Amino acid sequence: MIEKQLPHDRLNFLKISVYFLSFLFVLKVVNIQILNYSHYKGIAEKNKTQIISQTAPRGRIFTKDKVLVAGSSPSFSLVYFPVGGISAQYAENLAGSLSKYLDVPLDKIRKRLFLAVKKGSPVKIAENLSDHSMFLINELKTIYQGINIITEAQRFYPMDGFLSHLVGYVGKISPGEWKYLRDDKDYSMDSYIGKTGIEKRFEKDLKGKDGGIYLEVDSKGRLMQILESKKSVIGSNIYLTIDSKLQAAAEEGLKATGSGSGAVVAVNPLNGAILAFASLPDFDLNAFVRGAANKNFENVKEFNYATQGTFPPASTFKIIVAAAALETGKIDLKEEIFCPGYFDAGSRVFKCWKKEGHGPVDFYKGMSNSCDVYFYNLGIRTGPLNIEKFAKAFRLGIPTGIRLPDEKSGNVFGPSRRARKKSYWFIGDTLNLSIGQGEMLVTPAQMAQVIAAVANRGKFWQPYYIEKVVSLKNHETYVAMPELLSSVNFKTSTWEHLRESLKRVVLEGTGYSAAIKGVDVYGKTGTAQNPHGADHAWFVAFAEIDGSPSEIAVCVLVEYGEHGSSSAAPIAKRVIEAALRNKLAWQSDSAAARQVEPKEKAKRQIGIKSQSNGEDAPQETGTSGAMEQAD
Repeated sequence: MIEKQLPHDRLNFLKISVYFLSFLFVLKVVNIQILNYSHYKGIAEKNKTQIISQTAPRGRIFTKDKVLVAGSSPSFSLVYFPVGGISAQYAENLAGSLSKYLDVPLDKIRKRLFLAVKKGSPVKIAENLSDHSMFLINELKTIYQGINIITEAQRFYPMDGFLSHLVGYVGKISPGEWKYLRDDKDYSMDSYIGKTGIEKRFEKDLKGKDGGIYLEVDSKGRLMQILESKKSVIGSNIYLTIDSKLQAAAEEGLKATGSGSGAVVAVNPLNGAILAFASLPDFDLNAFVRGAANKNFENVKEFNYATQGTFPPASTFKIIVAAAALETGKIDLKEEIFCPGYFDAGSRVFKCWKKEGHGPVDFYKGMSNSCDVYFYNLGIRTGPLNIEKFAKAFRLGIPTGIRLPDEKSGNVFGPSRRARKKSYWFIGDTLNLSIGQGEMLVTPAQMAQVIAAVANRGKFWQPYYIEKVVSLKNHETYVAMPELLSSVNFKTSTWEHLRESLKRVVLEGTGYSAAIKGVDVYGKTGTAQNPHGADHAWFVAFAEIDGSPSEIAVCVLVEYGEHGSSSAAPIAKRVIEAALRNKLAWQSDSAAARQVEPKEKAKRQIGIKSQSNGEDAPQETGTSGAMEQAD
């Protein structure tokens, strides 16, 4: 009986097995066709399509007068489409052939080729191909499968280094940046992103959306046809507060001095808008988007003298000393102090820049001729605590808030700070402080803020350089709103006497080379002592026409420029002329065009050293000697 039941048991077992396998099959079908349909459909699509990303044109950057400083231009890239089952020798031969025609190391090409095969998707082998390289690569296409050239958008700076420290540059995304942005669909490992300046600060606005080419490939990865092209979307445009004519005058003026370094910052005293922002040395922005230049990044001079360079303000600081004396009533405008060319501090003699002395000097003559002996006396009468207090009221010792990276605060030194450090204050310190020497350090951006506050009678606006950001659909996504940081409320007489003294600096004193026909120019020269070489030249100024509120204030620093009147003041004059070009009745069209002059002509106009006795020359500060004697 048992033997007769065996066939029947086996049949049941087989039936159960079939049912079970059928059930599993149905579950798998349901899983593929229903539960995970989208997932498996995507995998299937990837088996027959490939996508080549194409960089979108970045948004453009314009000056206030609509001059293009950053745009895009066509660029050609070499792409490799993976061919299934290629041998190592095939890849080696292809890499060797491409390396001969491209400025790309052999190892890098080899790695990119094998990456393409491993991923089963196209990769870029090289970018920014030259016409000659494209011609040679087209010949290789007849020998090797899978290499093609595509067109993309590349960042382009029409004027190379123009406004370089403010605009900034783009570069290939780094591993660290990619780790941070890898989940952002707008970026890939081949993306270019803003590295510094406006390019970095407004990266998301400028970026746009990349396009792509959808390709059909066979099972071996060979291109069959182009399915469709997805158009890229250009980024938003940025409009600056910078005036191109002022910027050109500033940059050409600095270069014509021959010193090789310095800064010009011009602002609108009515709202804090930056009108010109120049720092020398500058650098070619296009170098960062050219593949061959990647080797030389370490040689680029990115130091920003306008916000990172700290120097003694020298005689430009006499503006603050005078304001402190006038406001506290420590000065008699008509009193004359005799200047023999030196000041005897007891154990040490402090000299005036004019060795033979200025003779009898009152306040206006003391300012116009920048007499150090007069200000030594004025500083002692005013008191170092008052001078320190007014320096801080003029926002020295803190960043301007211009929203550029690594802005320096400078240094305000005075007796209160020394007291906190439990150190002594000497008469020599007061003398140094009175003429802007010693431990006092400022940036050109800070001194531009100081002279702008004198122009508008005490208002300190946050400096800004972006006017607006406009999307592709012409929507203003960002509009600048001037922000008042602080103000100083001086007596009307303080402002009037201070401004009158600065006007005389230009009319009859050390700032004579900044005088402009039909314009009231108010300024102050300065020459900062430099123990490491030639002295640094300063000039700060603002200008008015027919009593109207000033719309231009400018600070010029020429490192190693030696004298403020001969190196710095003429640059300020050119910038002011450019700013007022539409209001100067005497200025013809040809004179306006002269704001951007050939370098050699500009050298003849700016590089000549003044022989006048009214020059603001370096002082002997005698800091170490003064430290030996108590106050």
